[in-house]
Amino acid sequence: MLTRRTALLSAVAATALSAVSARTASATPRAGSAAGPVRLTLPAPGGPHPVGTVSLRLVDTARADPWTTAQPYRELMISIRYPARDAGGHPRAPQMLPGEAAGFTAVNNLADVPADKVDWAATRTHAHEDAPADRDHGPYPVVCYSPGTGDPRSLGTTLCDDLASRGYVVVMLDHTYDATAVQFPGGRVEHTVLPAEYDKAYPDKKRIRALLKKTIDVRVADTRFLLDALPRALPRALRGTLDLDRVGMFGHSAGGFTALQTMHDDRRIAAGANMDGVVAYVPDDGDSGHLSTVAAEGLDRPFLLLGKDGNDLSTVPSWNALWRHSRGPREGLTLCGAEHATFTDEEALIPQIARRLGLPRATVVKNIGTITPARAIPVERACLASFFDRRLHGREVAGPSATAPEVRPFGR
Repeated sequence: MLTRRTALLSAVAATALSAVSARTASATPRAGSAAGPVRLTLPAPGGPHPVGTVSLRLVDTARADPWTTAQPYRELMISIRYPARDAGGHPRAPQMLPGEAAGFTAVNNLADVPADKVDWAATRTHAHEDAPADRDHGPYPVVCYSPGTGDPRSLGTTLCDDLASRGYVVVMLDHTYDATAVQFPGGRVEHTVLPAEYDKAYPDKKRIRALLKKTIDVRVADTRFLLDALPRALPRALRGTLDLDRVGMFGHSAGGFTALQTMHDDRRIAAGANMDGVVAYVPDDGDSGHLSTVAAEGLDRPFLLLGKDGNDLSTVPSWNALWRHSRGPREGLTLCGAEHATFTDEEALIPQIARRLGLPRATVVKNIGTITPARAIPVERACLASFFDRRLHGREVAGPSATAPEVRPFGR
């Protein structure tokens, strides 16, 4: 039986181990651990293009905010990653702004990791602020990214920067009042309300399922508004670089659910990838019933399911339903040795924190599994790039399953 806290982590994210934690993670570093706040680095992208970035505020005046009565409109933040012509003289963007870093310190999904020992605002990405776009090779296909529930958009930086370096414009979306903290221009910060919403629903299972559905419905509406708003919201320097006739989407956990549900509801999404997100309103991956419409009706366009170790069609009923009901091309892969958070920046960051703070290996494995970053990150990048290359670029490229022993196609 799930404890209340475990149920919160599972239910709100619509996956067994995704996260909204209403506590600051705490642990006592062992002798020899770092004295000051730990500073972290992210792996460099693997593609041929340098990466530029710009952040934008979007306002949906046609929709009242569904999470707070104080605001009669829905307000979002996005980051756009794009192939740059030249990154010289343009600083590397931070992974998290100060208000976002403080929010992530206070509310996060790190198991047995002392988040307050890390300087989250110090991490720099490999995307350069306002770098000029490379127009010679565009326009580029567009791929939207949605993070797991409770996670900031910045926790998908490793994969998003890599896709941009390979010739995609990647739009990273924060779901306000869902993400730990969203910082808007001027420094205002809006924090997650989901722990409080779950406290209101608990222990009524029907109300918990309603909260799960609301969470996904809001995310889908956010994404569809993003697609509406993006053409007119683009700064002049990026206009003409996006091919909005070739749009894909991917996400982690509830973000993967969001990607496929948006694809079901909106034909502008031509291909979608779901990294370890169930597609039903259930508190655990292995629970049956309470299917979403994408699982119950399927898809007629290409999608990829990428699961942690143990997650495949035989163990995740909602994936099985989606697979059976779909008519379009479908691909399914299990990443052996992976945990739920392997598909986020935690894969790169947790081992660094553990080394600096003297955390036990069990803590690393609990968060990101047994697969090492040196293996997991290249395989994840290859899975996404080969999928979108084939489905959006029309390139005939082989996926990583034939050469990477860590990747097991569904059914094998």
